[in-house]
Amino acid sequence: MQQNLQPRTKDLVLVGGGHSHAIVLKMFGTKPSPGIRLTLITLASDTPYSGMLPGHIAGFYSHDECHIDLRSLANFAQAQLYIDRVVALDLENNKVICANRPAVDFDVLSIDIGSTPARISVSGATEYTIAAKPVANLLEHWYHLLEDVAKNSQQPLSIGIVGGGAGGVELALSMQSHLQWILGCWDDQELANVKNLAIHLFQRHQELLPSYHSSARRQAKQILTQRGIKLHLGETVCQVAPSNLTPNLLVHRRKEAMLEVKCESGLTVECNKIFWVTQASAPEWVKATGLGTDEQGFILVDDTLQSQTHPHVFATGDIATMVNHLRPKAGVFAVRQGKPLFENLQRILLNKPLKPYRPQKQYLSLIGTGDGRAIATRGILTLPPHQLLWCWKDLLDRRFMEQFGKGLGA
Repeated sequence: MQQNLQPRTKDLVLVGGGHSHAIVLKMFGTKPSPGIRLTLITLASDTPYSGMLPGHIAGFYSHDECHIDLRSLANFAQAQLYIDRVVALDLENNKVICANRPAVDFDVLSIDIGSTPARISVSGATEYTIAAKPVANLLEHWYHLLEDVAKNSQQPLSIGIVGGGAGGVELALSMQSHLQWILGCWDDQELANVKNLAIHLFQRHQELLPSYHSSARRQAKQILTQRGIKLHLGETVCQVAPSNLTPNLLVHRRKEAMLEVKCESGLTVECNKIFWVTQASAPEWVKATGLGTDEQGFILVDDTLQSQTHPHVFATGDIATMVNHLRPKAGVFAVRQGKPLFENLQRILLNKPLKPYRPQKQYLSLIGTGDGRAIATRGILTLPPHQLLWCWKDLLDRRFMEQFGKGLGA
């Protein structure tokens, strides 16, 4: 008598709650796959949407409006959720090693954990600066700074931002706008005249936005200059340390001691807070897994989003480098990878051939200027800041977030 053998349930484990994985969870909830047991391991129960983060810092969006609720999303996808930190992978035995719970078995693994700004090579940067990622840590410091400024609005404040890419430019403009509002300045003509606030932007290249067309660079430089943000272009930061200069009113009036940003040229600038928004780097544990990585430690993947060395491991977003399609570390690519990742995860678990994914070469960037306007740039074309461009960006961002809203699964 022939036995009716049921196929074995396969374990699909998602490490990280990035944009691609949020979309994968939504699609598994919409199109459930029998025989697949889904698990999400992530540091927090919500994840920020990068497109709306500068707007949140500028004060346009609440925390909930720009964060995806991963707990609700996991419930919708009928996925097990573990809030924990991954510290290693055992690729011989297919296990994810976590900091605070037993190892998690997998048949197929997908990694979407983003990246962190590279600080290790700069003396004092890890100890004294605030990295743009992880975002939760950045926001914790930002909220405390807002409270401090609100309570002590007459006290001078100097902020340093290291990194002149799109992230650094948006952060500088967004922070300035929110702080100006707290300080009681709402007129654009007065933005450069507030004596209590100084924002310094350090960029090792001679140009801002080095990966963009020169038309976008000119626009960014013009806006920052008009807004009174102090640009230090062609300045490579080599050290961050507590100030040992003669104490001044800034030291006496604020709780924390001043910090010095020291550059290779000899330039030294005193700041109360320093935010680090330089080029991305990979977490150390990824480099130690045995997965094939590039020089920066990012996982090398082919067109199917599979690891080149371990085909049962997938990677997307900032943590991945597509060997045949090198692209900037930008959220737009993680969003676009979500659907092809979902399809290939299903296919590999069902023993079907995988489909290649080819990202677009050019993409539209809508860069918020923190004042209810945005720049639009694509290829050689750049449109100057305008309210309509911000409305367009706001519409696109809110539409993206709607798919993860409270009515999920309704």
